[in-house]
Amino acid sequence: MMAMNFTLKKEDPPGMGREEYAKFCEFFYRKTGIWFQKERRYYVDRRISDRIRMTGSESFRDYFTMVRFQTSGEELQVLVNSMTVNETYFFREDYQFDALVGDILPAVIRDKARGAPVRIWSVPCSSGEEPYSIAISILERWDQADAWNIEILASDIDSKILHAARTGLFGERALSRVSAKLRSKYFSPRPNGDFQIHDALRESIDFSLVNVIDPLHTHRFRDIDVIFCRNLLIYFDDVGRRDVVEMFFEALRPGGYICLGHSESMSRISSLFLPRKFGETIVYQKPLSAE
Repeated sequence: MMAMNFTLKKEDPPGMGREEYAKFCEFFYRKTGIWFQKERRYYVDRRISDRIRMTGSESFRDYFTMVRFQTSGEELQVLVNSMTVNETYFFREDYQFDALVGDILPAVIRDKARGAPVRIWSVPCSSGEEPYSIAISILERWDQADAWNIEILASDIDSKILHAARTGLFGERALSRVSAKLRSKYFSPRPNGDFQIHDALRESIDFSLVNVIDPLHTHRFRDIDVIFCRNLLIYFDDVGRRDVVEMFFEALRPGGYICLGHSESMSRISSLFLPRKFGETIVYQKPLSAE
Protein backbone atom coordinates (compact mmCIF):
# COMPACT_ATOMS: atom_id res chain seq x y z
CA MET A 1 0.00 0.00 0.00
CA MET A 2 1.28 3.43 -0.92
CA ALA A 3 2.14 5.56 2.11
CA MET A 4 0.19 8.80 2.45
CA ASN A 5 2.27 11.96 2.74
CA PHE A 6 0.02 13.56 5.34
CA THR A 7 -1.88 12.50 8.44
CA LEU A 8 -5.56 13.31 8.79
CA LYS A 9 -6.80 14.50 12.14
CA LYS A 10 -10.37 14.85 13.22
CA GLU A 11 -10.10 18.66 13.20
CA ASP A 12 -8.31 18.75 9.82
CA PRO A 13 -10.77 18.01 6.98
CA PRO A 14 -9.36 16.33 3.86
CA GLY A 15 -7.49 18.57 1.47
CA MET A 16 -6.49 21.31 3.87
CA GLY A 17 -4.34 20.92 6.97
CA ARG A 18 -4.23 23.24 9.94
CA GLU A 19 -1.34 25.33 8.65
CA GLU A 20 -2.85 25.54 5.17
CA TYR A 21 -6.16 26.66 6.65
CA ALA A 22 -4.38 29.38 8.62
CA LYS A 23 -2.56 30.56 5.48
CA PHE A 24 -5.80 30.64 3.52
CA CYS A 25 -7.60 32.63 6.21
CA GLU A 26 -4.76 35.14 6.35
CA PHE A 27 -4.78 35.49 2.54
CA PHE A 28 -8.57 35.90 2.38
CA TYR A 29 -8.40 38.46 5.18
CA ARG A 30 -5.82 40.55 3.31
CA LYS A 31 -7.92 40.45 0.16
CA THR A 32 -11.36 41.08 1.64
CA GLY A 33 -11.04 42.11 5.29
CA ILE A 34 -13.21 39.12 6.24
CA TRP A 35 -11.88 36.98 9.07
CA PHE A 36 -13.15 33.44 9.61
CA GLN A 37 -13.55 32.36 13.21
CA LYS A 38 -12.66 28.81 14.26
CA GLU A 39 -16.31 27.76 14.25
CA ARG A 40 -16.50 28.62 10.52
CA ARG A 41 -13.88 25.98 9.64
CA TYR A 42 -16.37 23.46 8.25
CA TYR A 43 -18.15 26.14 6.20
CA VAL A 44 -14.88 27.35 4.66
CA ASP A 45 -13.55 23.86 3.98
CA ARG A 46 -16.73 22.74 2.19
CA ARG A 47 -16.62 25.69 -0.18
CA ILE A 48 -12.92 25.33 -0.93
CA SER A 49 -13.40 21.59 -1.54
CA ASP A 50 -16.17 22.44 -4.03
CA ARG A 51 -13.87 24.87 -5.88
CA ILE A 52 -11.01 22.34 -5.93
CA ARG A 53 -13.33 19.88 -7.65
CA MET A 54 -14.85 22.44 -10.01
CA THR A 55 -11.45 23.72 -11.18
CA GLY A 56 -9.93 20.26 -11.53
CA SER A 57 -7.13 21.09 -9.10
CA GLU A 58 -5.24 18.10 -7.75
CA SER A 59 -4.90 19.42 -4.21
CA PHE A 60 -5.52 22.41 -2.00
CA ARG A 61 -1.93 23.51 -2.62
CA ASP A 62 -2.47 23.57 -6.40
CA TYR A 63 -5.76 25.40 -6.02
CA PHE A 64 -4.35 27.96 -3.59
CA THR A 65 -1.43 28.65 -5.93
CA MET A 66 -3.88 29.34 -8.75
CA VAL A 67 -6.00 31.68 -6.64
CA ARG A 68 -2.98 33.68 -5.51
CA PHE A 69 -1.26 34.05 -8.87
CA GLN A 70 -4.01 33.95 -11.50
CA THR A 71 -3.57 37.20 -13.43
CA SER A 72 -7.26 37.74 -14.15
CA GLY A 73 -8.35 37.24 -10.53
CA GLU A 74 -11.37 35.36 -11.85
CA GLU A 75 -11.15 32.39 -9.48
CA LEU A 76 -10.61 34.65 -6.47
CA GLN A 77 -13.85 36.45 -7.35
CA VAL A 78 -15.68 33.12 -7.69
CA LEU A 79 -14.31 32.08 -4.29
CA VAL A 80 -15.39 35.36 -2.72
CA ASN A 81 -18.86 34.85 -4.18
CA SER A 82 -19.07 31.38 -2.65
CA MET A 83 -17.87 32.53 0.78
CA THR A 84 -20.27 35.44 1.27
CA VAL A 85 -23.71 35.04 2.84
CA ASN A 86 -26.65 36.75 1.11
CA GLU A 87 -29.75 36.11 3.18
CA THR A 88 -32.12 39.08 3.16
CA TYR A 89 -35.64 40.27 2.34
CA PHE A 90 -37.56 43.49 1.68
CA PHE A 91 -38.03 45.93 4.59
CA ARG A 92 -35.77 43.97 6.92
CA GLU A 93 -35.42 45.86 10.23
CA ASP A 94 -38.10 48.23 8.96
CA TYR A 95 -37.75 50.62 11.89
CA GLN A 96 -34.63 51.98 10.18
CA PHE A 97 -36.65 52.80 7.07
CA ASP A 98 -39.11 54.57 9.38
CA ALA A 99 -36.20 56.60 10.76
CA LEU A 100 -34.91 57.32 7.26
CA VAL A 101 -38.10 58.96 5.98
CA GLY A 102 -39.31 60.37 9.28
CA ASP A 103 -36.12 61.80 10.76
CA ILE A 104 -32.89 61.31 8.82
CA LEU A 105 -33.87 62.71 5.42
CA PRO A 106 -35.62 65.78 6.89
CA ALA A 107 -32.42 66.46 8.87
CA VAL A 108 -30.23 65.92 5.79
CA ILE A 109 -32.04 68.47 3.60
CA ARG A 110 -31.95 71.15 6.29
CA ASP A 111 -28.32 71.82 5.41
CA LYS A 112 -28.67 71.45 1.63
CA ALA A 113 -29.38 73.86 -1.17
CA ARG A 114 -32.51 73.04 -3.14
CA GLY A 115 -31.64 70.76 -6.04
CA ALA A 116 -28.47 69.39 -4.45
CA PRO A 117 -28.21 65.59 -4.60
CA VAL A 118 -29.21 63.42 -1.65
CA ARG A 119 -26.83 60.45 -1.76
CA ILE A 120 -27.61 57.14 -0.05
CA TRP A 121 -25.23 54.15 -0.09
CA SER A 122 -26.36 50.58 0.62
CA VAL A 123 -23.38 48.32 1.42
CA PRO A 124 -23.45 45.36 1.18
CA CYS A 125 -26.56 45.45 -0.99
CA SER A 126 -26.75 41.65 -1.49
CA SER A 127 -29.48 40.74 -4.02
CA GLY A 128 -30.97 44.24 -3.92
CA GLU A 129 -33.74 44.02 -1.35
CA GLU A 130 -32.26 46.77 0.81
CA PRO A 131 -31.67 49.48 -1.84
CA TYR A 132 -35.03 48.73 -3.43
CA SER A 133 -36.66 48.98 0.01
CA ILE A 134 -34.96 52.35 0.48
CA ALA A 135 -36.28 53.58 -2.86
CA ILE A 136 -39.83 52.37 -2.24
CA SER A 137 -39.88 53.85 1.28
CA ILE A 138 -38.81 57.24 -0.07
CA LEU A 139 -41.29 57.20 -2.96
CA GLU A 140 -44.17 56.10 -0.76
CA ARG A 141 -43.54 57.92 2.48
CA TRP A 142 -41.34 60.99 2.06
CA ASP A 143 -43.35 63.99 0.91
CA GLN A 144 -40.19 65.75 -0.33
CA ALA A 145 -39.12 62.96 -2.68
CA ASP A 146 -40.07 64.81 -5.87
CA ALA A 147 -38.25 67.98 -4.80
CA TRP A 148 -34.79 66.44 -4.48
CA ASN A 149 -32.31 64.65 -6.70
CA ILE A 150 -32.00 61.33 -4.86
CA GLU A 151 -29.09 59.05 -5.74
CA ILE A 152 -29.11 55.50 -4.38
CA LEU A 153 -25.76 53.72 -4.67
CA ALA A 154 -25.61 49.99 -3.96
CA SER A 155 -22.50 47.83 -3.75
CA ASP A 156 -21.36 44.34 -2.84
CA ILE A 157 -18.19 42.28 -3.07
CA ASP A 158 -20.10 39.36 -4.64
CA SER A 159 -20.36 39.75 -8.43
CA LYS A 160 -22.94 36.96 -8.79
CA ILE A 161 -25.32 38.46 -6.25
CA LEU A 162 -24.92 41.89 -7.90
CA HIS A 163 -26.15 40.40 -11.16
CA ALA A 164 -29.22 39.12 -9.30
CA ALA A 165 -29.75 42.58 -7.78
CA ARG A 166 -29.57 44.28 -11.18
CA THR A 167 -31.99 41.71 -12.62
CA GLY A 168 -34.53 42.46 -9.88
CA LEU A 169 -36.32 39.12 -9.83
CA PHE A 170 -37.61 38.02 -6.41
CA GLY A 171 -39.42 35.07 -4.89
CA GLU A 172 -42.21 34.97 -2.35
CA ARG A 173 -39.85 34.70 0.60
CA ALA A 174 -38.06 37.96 -0.24
CA LEU A 175 -41.43 39.73 -0.64
CA SER A 176 -43.07 38.36 2.52
CA ARG A 177 -43.23 41.85 4.10
CA VAL A 178 -44.33 43.66 0.93
CA SER A 179 -48.05 44.49 0.85
CA ALA A 180 -50.32 43.54 -2.04
CA LYS A 181 -50.66 47.25 -2.86
CA LEU A 182 -46.90 47.74 -3.18
CA ARG A 183 -46.50 44.50 -5.11
CA SER A 184 -49.00 45.63 -7.71
CA LYS A 185 -47.40 49.09 -7.90
CA TYR A 186 -43.71 48.15 -8.18
CA PHE A 187 -43.61 44.51 -9.32
CA SER A 188 -44.92 42.37 -12.17
CA PRO A 189 -45.81 38.71 -11.46
CA ARG A 190 -44.05 36.03 -13.48
CA PRO A 191 -45.58 32.68 -14.54
CA ASN A 192 -43.29 30.75 -12.15
CA GLY A 193 -44.52 32.69 -9.12
CA ASP A 194 -41.61 35.15 -8.92
CA PHE A 195 -41.98 38.91 -9.16
CA GLN A 196 -40.03 41.25 -11.44
CA ILE A 197 -39.37 44.73 -10.08
CA HIS A 198 -40.33 47.45 -12.54
CA ASP A 199 -37.59 48.76 -14.83
CA ALA A 200 -37.99 52.39 -13.75
CA LEU A 201 -37.11 51.47 -10.17
CA ARG A 202 -34.44 48.93 -11.11
CA GLU A 203 -32.64 51.37 -13.38
CA SER A 204 -32.71 54.17 -10.82
CA ILE A 205 -30.16 52.41 -8.58
CA ASP A 206 -26.42 52.42 -9.28
CA PHE A 207 -25.10 48.92 -8.54
CA SER A 208 -21.34 48.36 -8.44
CA LEU A 209 -18.76 45.79 -7.34
CA VAL A 210 -16.93 47.16 -4.30
CA ASN A 211 -14.44 45.69 -1.86
CA VAL A 212 -14.69 48.01 1.14
CA ILE A 213 -11.05 47.51 2.14
CA ASP A 214 -9.75 48.53 -1.29
CA PRO A 215 -9.27 52.32 -1.66
CA LEU A 216 -9.41 51.96 -5.43
CA HIS A 217 -13.00 50.73 -5.04
CA THR A 218 -14.17 53.19 -2.40
CA HIS A 219 -12.59 56.48 -3.49
CA ARG A 220 -15.62 57.52 -5.56
CA PHE A 221 -17.91 57.34 -2.56
CA ARG A 222 -17.78 60.89 -1.22
CA ASP A 223 -20.32 63.37 0.13
CA ILE A 224 -22.66 60.53 1.07
CA ASP A 225 -25.62 61.61 3.20
CA VAL A 226 -26.76 58.22 4.53
CA ILE A 227 -25.01 54.85 4.63
CA PHE A 228 -26.88 51.62 5.28
CA CYS A 229 -24.22 49.13 6.41
CA ARG A 230 -26.10 46.40 8.19
CA ASN A 231 -24.52 43.11 9.25
CA LEU A 232 -21.25 43.63 7.41
CA LEU A 233 -18.93 44.56 10.27
CA ILE A 234 -19.64 41.31 12.10
CA TYR A 235 -17.44 39.57 9.50
CA PHE A 236 -14.36 41.66 10.33
CA ASP A 237 -11.91 41.57 13.20
CA ASP A 238 -11.36 44.65 15.40
CA VAL A 239 -8.71 46.15 13.13
CA GLY A 240 -10.81 45.56 10.02
CA ARG A 241 -13.89 47.11 11.63
CA ARG A 242 -11.99 50.27 12.54
CA ASP A 243 -10.53 50.56 9.04
CA VAL A 244 -13.92 50.19 7.38
CA VAL A 245 -15.59 52.62 9.80
CA GLU A 246 -12.86 55.19 9.13
CA MET A 247 -13.47 54.76 5.39
CA PHE A 248 -17.18 55.38 5.97
CA PHE A 249 -16.33 58.46 8.01
CA GLU A 250 -14.37 59.88 5.06
CA ALA A 251 -17.17 58.94 2.63
CA LEU A 252 -19.87 60.76 4.60
CA ARG A 253 -20.42 64.47 4.32
CA PRO A 254 -20.31 66.35 7.66
CA GLY A 255 -23.61 65.69 9.41
CA GLY A 256 -24.20 62.45 7.46
CA TYR A 257 -25.63 59.31 9.04
CA ILE A 258 -24.79 55.60 9.13
CA CYS A 259 -27.24 52.80 10.01
CA LEU A 260 -25.79 49.56 11.38
CA GLY A 261 -27.39 46.18 11.99
CA HIS A 262 -29.29 45.56 15.22
CA SER A 263 -26.44 43.48 16.68
CA GLU A 264 -23.75 46.03 15.83
CA SER A 265 -22.70 49.03 17.92
CA MET A 266 -20.45 51.85 16.80
CA SER A 267 -19.44 52.54 20.41
CA ARG A 268 -17.48 49.26 20.42
CA ILE A 269 -15.59 50.23 17.27
CA SER A 270 -14.95 53.97 17.08
CA SER A 271 -15.62 57.28 18.82
CA LEU A 272 -15.74 59.21 15.55
CA PHE A 273 -19.54 59.20 15.37
CA LEU A 274 -22.29 60.63 17.56
CA PRO A 275 -25.20 58.32 18.48
CA ARG A 276 -28.66 59.57 17.54
CA LYS A 277 -31.92 57.91 18.63
CA PHE A 278 -34.77 58.10 16.15
CA GLY A 279 -37.89 56.19 17.13
CA GLU A 280 -36.95 52.58 17.79
CA THR A 281 -33.44 52.72 16.37
CA ILE A 282 -30.06 54.24 17.08
CA VAL A 283 -28.07 55.58 14.13
CA TYR A 284 -24.69 57.29 14.07
CA GLN A 285 -23.85 60.76 12.81
CA LYS A 286 -20.65 62.27 11.54
CA PRO A 287 -20.20 65.55 13.44
CA LEU A 288 -20.79 68.76 11.51
CA SER A 289 -17.36 69.94 12.58
CA ALA A 290 -14.22 68.53 14.17
CA GLU A 291 -15.09 70.13 17.47
